[in-house]
Amino acid sequence: MEGFFKLISYFQTQSEPAYCGLASLSMVLNALSIDPGRTWKGPWRWFDESMLDCCEPLEKVKSKGISFGKLTCLAQCAGANVQAFRTSESSIKEFRNYVKTCSVSDECHVISSYHRGIFKQTGSGHFSPIGGYHGGKDMALVLDVARFKYPPHWIPLSLLWEAMDTVVEASDEHRGYMLISRQQHEPALLYTLSCKHESWASIAKYLMEDVPLLLKSENVQDIEGAISVVCMSLPSNFRDFIKWVAEVRRHEDDGQSLSQEEMRRLVLKEELLKQVQETGLYKQVTIFLSSALCSRKGVMFGHEHSLSDVAAAVCCEGAELLNGQPGSFGGFCCEKTSVKQIRGDGGKPVTLVSGTVKDGASQQGLQILVPMTQKKFNCCSDPSCPGRHPAGNDVLTILLLALPVQTWSGIKDEMLVEDLTRLVSTEHLPALLKEEVLHLRRQLILLERFQDNEVDQWMAV
Repeated sequence: MEGFFKLISYFQTQSEPAYCGLASLSMVLNALSIDPGRTWKGPWRWFDESMLDCCEPLEKVKSKGISFGKLTCLAQCAGANVQAFRTSESSIKEFRNYVKTCSVSDECHVISSYHRGIFKQTGSGHFSPIGGYHGGKDMALVLDVARFKYPPHWIPLSLLWEAMDTVVEASDEHRGYMLISRQQHEPALLYTLSCKHESWASIAKYLMEDVPLLLKSENVQDIEGAISVVCMSLPSNFRDFIKWVAEVRRHEDDGQSLSQEEMRRLVLKEELLKQVQETGLYKQVTIFLSSALCSRKGVMFGHEHSLSDVAAAVCCEGAELLNGQPGSFGGFCCEKTSVKQIRGDGGKPVTLVSGTVKDGASQQGLQILVPMTQKKFNCCSDPSCPGRHPAGNDVLTILLLALPVQTWSGIKDEMLVEDLTRLVSTEHLPALLKEEVLHLRRQLILLERFQDNEVDQWMAV
């Protein structure tokens, strides 16, 4: 029952009849102390069902629920390690062992997808976390998130397996279970991939399918040429696909103090940014972005606007989140922004962007904490802008590192393939940067499969 105590501390009732998957996942993510990367309300960083919308619109989940595969995708996007198994790919013995393992630890939790009818309960498909295991009676404790219907209850593990070993009519796929644990490092500290905008499907397809074909068909002669092939045909709305993970908070009374948690995350972001800029690939990207070819073609990554302009957009998005209206686009506009430096702990300089966001007659102040970098941003659109983030160099470097290694294998020059493979390899990256890159790569693979409706068939991690 070791895992029970963390879970029961975050036990919640699903807020909508079809939110069982979202409630189960937010409960487990909170129990694992996974950082959502933003505040929920006030100063509290906390997962809520309303924040779990990166793989399926909430309105659709509200009306139809969420599939097993998309809940797996959602857990990945939220920054968790996930292993998912359909009963057709597992066995009751394997399931029992996983339940035992997670029940004697608070570092992993099991979410079960089952059919209520096997328990002679009302309803059909349902998700709930498993809160414990009784070895003597071979029973599992189901922490039912539909607490308005059923309290937590013990179920013979064989009966739970029978309820999971049923087929979802809509997909003709078996139900199953997933093991969720915490990543070694917090992923998505600088950037994340988004499928909230309609452009994501075409961009994911371009990066995963079109780029390898272009590299194979073009006469690529050097590293700059390879980077050019990737960049020159990028969809114009690429900026909607890769997002800056900004630290947004409500304007404090004095606006000058940072909490220890804010300073910790800012230091992590700055260290990660430093690691990005120390890679050999970053140097090649900087050369390309300052080249005549870049200037002639007008390559833009959507992050070449002034920090104040970027911050204004982020402030409006932050206002939606802080007011519990994510994705509402409900009239928030940033009236003004200002950029200044304050002193954090130990006199460390911190860049702070302040903005005033209006919604009709009301307004509120928001602040964004910006990681500092000593590198000079040098792009054809705005040369020598020091210390600015987000910047095109960082975006492109992270993107190229996140592409699957086989992306470059079609290039005809074998020596060039070796050089590129060495540049984009994660093998010798620092642990923090490696985790960030691999998380983005998993997101990219998931999104590509998601657009082809293959995510429900793809459960490997």
